Amino acid sequence: MYTVRKGKKEDLPAILELIKELALYEKAPDEVTNTLEMMEKDGFGPEPVFGFFVVQKGEEKTIIGTAIYYFRYSTWKGKRLYLEDYIITEKERGKGAGKLLFERVLAKSLEDDCTGMMWQVLDWNEPAINFYKKYGASMEEEWINCNLQSEEIRKLI
Repeated sequence: MYTVRKGKKEDLPAILELIKELALYEKAPDEVTNTLEMMEKDGFGPEPVFGFFVVQKGEEKTIIGTAIYYFRYSTWKGKRLYLEDYIITEKERGKGAGKLLFERVLAKSLEDDCTGMMWQVLDWNEPAINFYKKYGASMEEEWINCNLQSEEIRKLI
Protein backbone atom coordinates (compact mmCIF):
# COMPACT_ATOMS: atom_id res chain seq x y z
CA MET A 1 0.00 0.00 0.00
CA TYR A 2 2.84 2.42 0.87
CA THR A 3 6.28 2.84 -0.64
CA VAL A 4 9.20 5.01 0.43
CA ARG A 5 11.77 6.45 -1.95
CA LYS A 6 14.37 9.19 -2.12
CA GLY A 7 12.89 12.57 -2.96
CA LYS A 8 13.29 14.16 -6.40
CA LYS A 9 13.19 17.76 -7.58
CA GLU A 10 9.76 17.27 -9.15
CA ASP A 11 8.40 16.25 -5.72
CA LEU A 12 9.05 19.70 -4.23
CA PRO A 13 5.60 21.23 -4.89
CA ALA A 14 3.98 18.35 -2.97
CA ILE A 15 6.60 18.67 -0.22
CA LEU A 16 5.97 22.39 0.18
CA GLU A 17 2.24 21.67 0.53
CA LEU A 18 2.98 19.12 3.26
CA ILE A 19 5.17 21.69 5.02
CA LYS A 20 2.31 24.18 4.93
CA GLU A 21 -0.08 21.53 6.27
CA LEU A 22 2.34 20.87 9.15
CA ALA A 23 2.63 24.59 9.90
CA LEU A 24 -1.16 24.82 10.08
CA TYR A 25 -1.27 21.81 12.43
CA GLU A 26 1.42 23.44 14.59
CA LYS A 27 -0.61 26.68 14.70
CA ALA A 28 2.01 28.68 12.77
CA PRO A 29 0.82 28.90 9.14
CA ASP A 30 2.33 32.37 8.63
CA GLU A 31 5.80 31.17 9.63
CA VAL A 32 6.44 29.34 6.34
CA THR A 33 8.49 31.68 4.16
CA ASN A 34 10.30 28.98 2.20
CA THR A 35 9.68 28.85 -1.57
CA LEU A 36 10.02 26.26 -4.31
CA GLU A 37 12.95 28.25 -5.72
CA MET A 38 14.75 28.16 -2.38
CA MET A 39 14.08 24.45 -1.99
CA GLU A 40 15.34 23.70 -5.51
CA LYS A 41 18.57 25.62 -4.87
CA ASP A 42 19.08 24.25 -1.37
CA GLY A 43 18.21 20.65 -2.19
CA PHE A 44 19.38 20.28 -5.78
CA GLY A 45 21.86 23.11 -6.39
CA PRO A 46 25.64 22.78 -6.54
CA GLU A 47 25.92 22.40 -2.74
CA PRO A 48 22.77 20.67 -1.45
CA VAL A 49 22.09 21.24 2.24
CA PHE A 50 19.17 18.85 2.72
CA GLY A 51 17.82 15.55 1.48
CA PHE A 52 14.42 13.96 1.79
CA PHE A 53 12.39 10.83 1.43
CA VAL A 54 8.78 10.62 0.35
CA VAL A 55 6.15 8.04 1.21
CA GLN A 56 3.65 7.29 -1.52
CA LYS A 57 0.26 5.60 -1.40
CA GLY A 58 -1.20 3.09 -3.80
CA GLU A 59 -0.65 2.48 -7.47
CA GLU A 60 -1.19 6.16 -8.24
CA LYS A 61 1.86 6.86 -6.03
CA THR A 62 0.38 9.93 -4.37
CA ILE A 63 2.87 11.57 -2.00
CA ILE A 64 1.33 11.48 1.48
CA GLY A 65 4.40 12.17 3.59
CA THR A 66 8.00 13.29 3.73
CA ALA A 67 11.04 13.21 5.96
CA ILE A 68 13.46 16.10 5.42
CA TYR A 69 16.94 15.70 6.87
CA TYR A 70 20.44 17.10 6.88
CA PHE A 71 23.70 16.30 8.59
CA ARG A 72 25.11 18.19 11.52
CA TYR A 73 28.23 17.79 13.55
CA SER A 74 28.26 17.35 17.30
CA THR A 75 31.53 18.14 19.02
CA TRP A 76 30.57 15.51 21.60
CA LYS A 77 29.20 12.79 19.32
CA GLY A 78 30.45 13.39 15.76
CA LYS A 79 28.32 13.20 12.62
CA ARG A 80 24.57 13.14 13.30
CA LEU A 81 21.54 12.97 11.03
CA TYR A 82 19.11 15.75 11.90
CA LEU A 83 15.48 15.05 11.03
CA GLU A 84 14.21 18.55 10.30
CA ASP A 85 10.64 17.65 9.45
CA TYR A 86 8.72 14.44 9.44
CA ILE A 87 5.24 14.81 8.00
CA ILE A 88 2.42 12.42 7.23
CA THR A 89 -0.72 14.06 5.87
CA GLU A 90 -3.39 14.02 8.58
CA LYS A 91 -5.80 11.59 6.91
CA GLU A 92 -3.05 8.95 6.54
CA ARG A 93 -1.73 9.05 10.11
CA GLY A 94 -1.94 5.85 12.12
CA LYS A 95 -2.03 3.53 9.11
CA GLY A 96 1.63 2.44 8.91
CA ALA A 97 3.06 4.98 6.45
CA GLY A 98 4.77 6.93 9.23
CA LYS A 99 6.49 3.86 10.64
CA LEU A 100 7.77 2.91 7.20
CA LEU A 101 9.10 6.42 6.56
CA PHE A 102 10.66 6.86 10.00
CA GLU A 103 12.46 3.53 9.77
CA ARG A 104 13.85 4.52 6.36
CA VAL A 105 15.36 7.63 7.94
CA LEU A 106 16.79 5.54 10.78
CA ALA A 107 18.42 3.30 8.17
CA LYS A 108 19.80 6.36 6.35
CA SER A 109 21.57 7.45 9.52
CA LEU A 110 23.35 4.09 9.65
CA GLU A 111 24.09 4.02 5.90
CA ASP A 112 25.90 7.36 6.24
CA ASP A 113 27.90 6.32 9.31
CA CYS A 114 26.17 8.72 11.68
CA THR A 115 26.57 8.28 15.41
CA GLY A 116 22.84 8.85 15.85
CA MET A 117 19.82 10.84 14.83
CA MET A 118 18.25 13.95 16.34
CA TRP A 119 14.99 15.85 15.94
CA GLN A 120 12.55 18.05 17.83
CA VAL A 121 8.93 17.62 18.77
CA LEU A 122 6.57 20.20 20.23
CA ASP A 123 5.78 19.51 23.87
CA TRP A 124 2.01 19.54 23.19
CA ASN A 125 2.14 17.10 20.25
CA GLU A 126 1.16 14.00 22.21
CA PRO A 127 0.57 11.73 19.17
CA ALA A 128 4.10 12.43 17.90
CA ILE A 129 5.66 12.08 21.36
CA ASN A 130 3.93 8.74 21.85
CA PHE A 131 5.10 7.59 18.40
CA TYR A 132 8.74 8.43 19.22
CA LYS A 133 8.49 6.80 22.64
CA LYS A 134 7.66 3.51 20.90
CA TYR A 135 11.19 3.67 19.50
CA GLY A 136 12.73 4.42 22.89
CA ALA A 137 13.69 7.98 21.93
CA SER A 138 15.24 10.17 24.62
CA MET A 139 13.32 13.40 25.24
CA GLU A 140 15.55 16.14 26.63
CA GLU A 141 13.92 18.92 28.59
CA GLU A 142 16.89 21.01 29.63
CA TRP A 143 17.92 22.38 26.22
CA ILE A 144 16.41 25.65 25.02
CA ASN A 145 16.13 26.30 21.29
CA CYS A 146 17.57 29.62 20.12
CA ASN A 147 17.40 31.38 16.78
CA LEU A 148 17.82 34.71 15.02
CA GLN A 149 16.18 35.57 11.70
CA SER A 150 18.32 37.03 8.89
CA GLU A 151 16.71 40.48 9.23
CA GLU A 152 17.58 40.48 12.94
CA ILE A 153 21.16 39.45 12.19
CA ARG A 154 21.48 42.29 9.66
CA LYS A 155 20.42 44.79 12.32
CA LEU A 156 22.93 43.37 14.78
CA ILE A 157 25.97 43.47 12.53
